[in-house]
Amino acid sequence: MLQYIVRRIILVIPVVIFISMIVFYIIQLPPGDYVSTYAAKMSVAGDVMTQQDMDEMRASLRLDQPWFMQYLAWMKNIIFNFDFGYSFSYNKPVMAVISQYMGLTIIVSLVTMAFTYAVAIPIGIYCAVRQYSIGDYIFSAIGFLGMATPHFLMAIILMYLSYVYFGDPLLGLFSNEFVNAGWSMDKILDLLKHMIIPVIVIGLANTAELIRVMRGQMLDELNKPNVVTARSKGLSETKILLKYPTRAAMNPIVSTIGWSLTSIFTGSTITAIVLNLPIQGPVMYNALLAQDMYLAGTWLLFMAVLTVIGTLISDILLAWLDPKIRTEFRGT
Repeated sequence: MLQYIVRRIILVIPVVIFISMIVFYIIQLPPGDYVSTYAAKMSVAGDVMTQQDMDEMRASLRLDQPWFMQYLAWMKNIIFNFDFGYSFSYNKPVMAVISQYMGLTIIVSLVTMAFTYAVAIPIGIYCAVRQYSIGDYIFSAIGFLGMATPHFLMAIILMYLSYVYFGDPLLGLFSNEFVNAGWSMDKILDLLKHMIIPVIVIGLANTAELIRVMRGQMLDELNKPNVVTARSKGLSETKILLKYPTRAAMNPIVSTIGWSLTSIFTGSTITAIVLNLPIQGPVMYNALLAQDMYLAGTWLLFMAVLTVIGTLISDILLAWLDPKIRTEFRGT
């Protein structure tokens, strides 16, 4: 098992480098660059830039070089100086921009992920054990509704209901009096209150999908020979349920961690714009619009690294859950 983990970690390095190269190339495919976008904005404001001004600006930002030379310089600074470049649109280093929003982004994403699995797994088990019951139909209907409803629409509906019944639409992650205040118990409670709508909206679709997956897997496992044998030996139904079908049904759930985390990060962009959340999604959206390649490239690279790490975590958890996988690791 340890050898498998070490091999996977070593393989991560070339994978991440290859992905970074693709990311850097793709974000430069749209016509123009940051200078042309900036010149267009200046033109709208009534300040026209000449071609010479644009060429000088490109030279100062090193945008006049081929994309591969820009990529090599970017990777060199990352590897040797942990410098991810300079954000043109924010006029500050990329890490300064990302670190400004990363803390709250991670909090919202991890809480959403915990909500997703904590809700989906028990409900999926219940729907399988109580197949075709009223509860099964109710949760199935809610699940299909959650999968079909767009994030932004659900956010608007919940904001409206919150305003009608509580007098507060819960925009942002903090009330006005706590935005610039230091951390305290009152600020933490205010954050938790404002996270209710984002967590529900961002996590609802994944939760609904995982409920269906868990229900289907449990139904396949409930009548397997090992479960029937355990019942014949007189084991309690709860012990049988947790030891055999639930553990086996968790395999496809665990295998989704690799992309569930990144989907929560990226899926929160539209919701964050609607709810005015100070997290990384809108920053990434604005960076792509402005063709701020170093900021956009760094964020996409971060997403790729998260996917690779999540996949590694999924494989390790699968090996822990399934003895057959552990046997394959040992080569027996």
